[in-house]
Amino acid sequence: MIATAILKRSRCAIYTRKSSEEGLDMEFNSLEAQREACEAYVASQKAEGWVAIRDRYDDGGFSGGTLERPALKQLIADIEAGLIDVIVVYKIDRLSRSLMDFAKLVEVFDRNNVTFVSVTQSFNTTTSMGRLTLNILLSFAQFEREVIGERIRDKFAASRKRGMWMGGFVPLGYDVKDRKLIVNDAEAKTVRMIFERFAALGSASTLARALQAEDVRNKRGKRIDKGFIYKLINNRVYLGEAVHKGTSYPGEHEPIINQDLWDAVHAILKASPRQRRARNRSSSEALLKGIIFTETGAAMTPTYTRKGERLYHYYTSMDLIRNRDSRCGKGPMRLAAAMVDGAVISEMRQIIRAPEVATRMIEVHRREGPPMDEHTIIAALQRFDELWEALFPAEQARIVRLVVERVTVRLDGITLDIRNNGIAALIRDLNASTSSEVAA
Repeated sequence: MIATAILKRSRCAIYTRKSSEEGLDMEFNSLEAQREACEAYVASQKAEGWVAIRDRYDDGGFSGGTLERPALKQLIADIEAGLIDVIVVYKIDRLSRSLMDFAKLVEVFDRNNVTFVSVTQSFNTTTSMGRLTLNILLSFAQFEREVIGERIRDKFAASRKRGMWMGGFVPLGYDVKDRKLIVNDAEAKTVRMIFERFAALGSASTLARALQAEDVRNKRGKRIDKGFIYKLINNRVYLGEAVHKGTSYPGEHEPIINQDLWDAVHAILKASPRQRRARNRSSSEALLKGIIFTETGAAMTPTYTRKGERLYHYYTSMDLIRNRDSRCGKGPMRLAAAMVDGAVISEMRQIIRAPEVATRMIEVHRREGPPMDEHTIIAALQRFDELWEALFPAEQARIVRLVVERVTVRLDGITLDIRNNGIAALIRDLNASTSSEVAA
């Protein structure tokens, strides 16, 4: 019995292209002329099992400098579907005139075990010499990619040194117009507010919690966390600078903050996190520092005593600290800070909820502006209790100082002097927070 080898059938797709639509049916370089030459080559390889498929892949009037060609796209789709074994072209430049694009096509061919042939250039990747030539071409393509990459990096560096905006995620506080950073006034206010409040609080964690309670959002509409705050206060773009590989250059855009505020924030950042936490604990525990006095007018200052590992906080009259007799004849005063703070907060919250305060605030906004309807003012005051519970000590202290001008401690209780303009400012803050929630 004589064994016979089974010849593998190779499905050949013929691809033709011509850049100009003129003379598609006249010149030898027309689509039909290219097809005839390719069909003749496929016929000459019949002994190797080559067979031309019936589907036509003809791009008339398309440049070889792009891959955006309908017939080429269909060819690639059929390759991915496993319908083609060999691609036959009249010349290599019919596939592409770009080495970069050519390399992309070869990647598709290799991934699908497809070879290709140029009938007029003796270029055939089914042979070892053809594969060697292909590797040489791909080496030049890789070299071209690297040179282009170096050129782009050099241009980017030169542009950054000139202070130009080179794209990327647009920072909060700016918009991009004509490839330049333009200040977004509304967002710029948020950026300044974050810098100023960090300078006052000294804690990104505390500030992040406060901003989340107020529903302040970043440019993408997400809640602001501690990581975002650290990125923002370390971004020199807000000083009007452009940074490239750690070096700052004067930028083309306007700054949002000044050097003094930047220096104040970064003086805080130079302290160790442990020192900042200790300082924040100390300041947050003194809720009424600077606004609490005795009935005789003596200032009361935050003090503490330590028993073991525990600290006990007080407000102590300066008469006691300086060993002076109290002018009222009742002796110097020292009160537990937690008790006084609780009483002041409770009294302040009752005052803000009082109907007469809402009436007074309606008159204030009607007389002094900005104009605000009664329902908005009442809703903002009613919302205060809900907001207060979400705030952290440092932010609560800020609001107390905004609303309360003076706390007077008497033997039979406490008295609060309230700032009407402080409550009006608080209403504006609460209304702004409500508006941002609705917008979100």
